[in-house]
Amino acid sequence: MELKEYTLDELLPYEQPTKYIVESTKYDDSYETPVLTAGKSFILGYTDEKDGIFEKDRLPVLIFDDFTTASQFVNFPFKVKSSAMKILNVNTELVLPKYIYYRMQIIQIDHDTHKRYWIQHYSKIKISIPSIDEQAKIVEKIEEIFSQIDAGIKNLKKTKEQVEIYRQSVLVSAFKEVSDKTETIENLCESIVDCPHSTPKWSEEGRLCLRTSNFKRGYLDLSEKSYVTSEVYDERTARLMPKTGDVLYSREGSILGIACIIPKGIEPCLGQRMMLFRTGKKINNLFLMHYLNSPIVTNHVIVSKGGTGSPHINVGDIKKFRIPLISYDNQLNIVKFIDEKLSVCDQIDKTIDNALIQAEALRQSVLKKAFEGRLV
Repeated sequence: MELKEYTLDELLPYEQPTKYIVESTKYDDSYETPVLTAGKSFILGYTDEKDGIFEKDRLPVLIFDDFTTASQFVNFPFKVKSSAMKILNVNTELVLPKYIYYRMQIIQIDHDTHKRYWIQHYSKIKISIPSIDEQAKIVEKIEEIFSQIDAGIKNLKKTKEQVEIYRQSVLVSAFKEVSDKTETIENLCESIVDCPHSTPKWSEEGRLCLRTSNFKRGYLDLSEKSYVTSEVYDERTARLMPKTGDVLYSREGSILGIACIIPKGIEPCLGQRMMLFRTGKKINNLFLMHYLNSPIVTNHVIVSKGGTGSPHINVGDIKKFRIPLISYDNQLNIVKFIDEKLSVCDQIDKTIDNALIQAEALRQSVLKKAFEGRLV
């Protein structure tokens, strides 16, 4: 196979996104034009603005996050949220858009330094590419395998949805007609602490700091851990040191309204968009966690739109959530009933989560083999 070497800026001439930046972040799904970021979230929302939309006849393009080096393939008209990206046009005389997009996904560079990477570094990376015909064959094989992976992921997610439906039915049954008497969480807990509102300064190693992405209904998923320095850790635990058995609650973002408990063996600090409840003699921590995860609460959370359009629950509203007022022994009986019903669900969820992680790792393996000429 004959290969020719090019720098990325030869293959992908860039332009600044300034004239495509959205003026208002009051998004609505009923609007027509998507607002994009090059990160994992990709579509931030939809706008009704008519000016400054990237032209359909110039598609497809790649968008590149100038700070994280993440990229996305775009084949529909769009606007963008931030100037911290580059729009990469494709030199189609040399390379197919999908080929160069897939090739970029296996480029690994250290992007911990806060700087714009395209001009200073990324655009100068040299890669070897085959003829257009060979590129087409490679893209076709990649997408054939990816379609199989996507089908598997779809089935996994469908199973996960079915498990969640069963989980919710168990929780509804457990708390149905428990007691007409209620009390606010604020009056039942010993302590309620909101997380610091600043973004943690992350480090390669150090003390464990939780993200809401670690939150699963009923447990913490620590397959991916994040760390902060001891100094940052001390700052973020100054108000209250989290401990085993404390209940955590995600109060903002895409996984809004998920409760879990800090398990034994870890001493974390809190990241963003979460709260901590420390129970005492009035309410059992597992009882509180299950109640927060039940449709009784999740169907009635007060969701509002902030300046970024991110859904969230106000801290004051969370404190006013009302909990059935029953004896501690009866709380334990309800917890036992729930745990017996949901123990299998938890194992299935963990198995599916691990399979989804492996599916993403498989994508990277496919791409790596494809560009090493080992994809049969």
